[in-house]
Amino acid sequence: MMQKDAKIYVAGHRGMVGSAIIRELEKQEYTNIITRTHKELDLCRQAEVEAFFEEEKPDYVFLAAAKVGGIVANQSALADFMYDNMILEMNVIHSAWQNGCKKLLFLGSSCIYPRMAPQPMPESCLLTSELEKTNEAYALAKISGLKYCEYLNKQYGTDYISAMPTNLYGPNDNYHPTHSHVLPALIRRFHEAKEAGLKEVTCWGTGSVLREFLYVDDLAEACVFLMNHYSGNETVNVGTGKEITIKELAELVAKEIGFDGEIKWDTTKPDGTPRKLLDVSKLERLGWKYHTELEEGIRLSYEDFLHNPMRAER
Repeated sequence: MMQKDAKIYVAGHRGMVGSAIIRELEKQEYTNIITRTHKELDLCRQAEVEAFFEEEKPDYVFLAAAKVGGIVANQSALADFMYDNMILEMNVIHSAWQNGCKKLLFLGSSCIYPRMAPQPMPESCLLTSELEKTNEAYALAKISGLKYCEYLNKQYGTDYISAMPTNLYGPNDNYHPTHSHVLPALIRRFHEAKEAGLKEVTCWGTGSVLREFLYVDDLAEACVFLMNHYSGNETVNVGTGKEITIKELAELVAKEIGFDGEIKWDTTKPDGTPRKLLDVSKLERLGWKYHTELEEGIRLSYEDFLHNPMRAER
């Protein structure tokens, strides 16, 4: 268990996941949280990361920093996604180990699992067949971070764990028109259509693919829970165990925002993986379960979008 005054470093504290972890730690009255902005510490620069860890020597690390994006961003910057994520995570994990960090939690993504993995996807299906091509570079980088934690545990007896969240959404999301994930992209699209009085909105793909969505504050709660209650080489899936078609999701978002026009589908655009549902039975056996339902989460996310103009501009 982390002591309330333990020195805890949250890497990526300005992002959606990192900021949620900060909120959860503060809610649970942890008092010694360390953060650095990108300007203060570039995690892609090994010397800077080594100097930071030597100076601060955090007891616990939540590694939530990453270069992320949707299908368009992933396909247009394959090399950048692989290099930035791999170099960043290796720098942080390695420096944590060198400086005696008690425990580290590495955050991956459900895209690490094979494109045609069994559904729902158990942790054991990792590396059993080929990845989804649209985000292969990002997935390979995340698998490398997960495996590096596992190998350090095996070789040096560290207690480094990894968590694999499903699709996330919530406060501090990225609402960029081309570089955002599906749910925040839909929030922006339907909001702008409503404001402009449009009669229809066209979405990508067929709308038939299935996705699972987890409210980011639920993930943060799960991360603190795992840091306190889990040790092991195998990753832990974090999700709801529920799925929805993108068509149904679009209708939910449109309803919440108040857009009552027609929703059309551009079937010339890619869908991505046909289905992505996590098997969350392992986490539930450990004693944690999500609690924010999708309708409520979308409402909270739309409030965040409306009250965070900078997020809407990105």
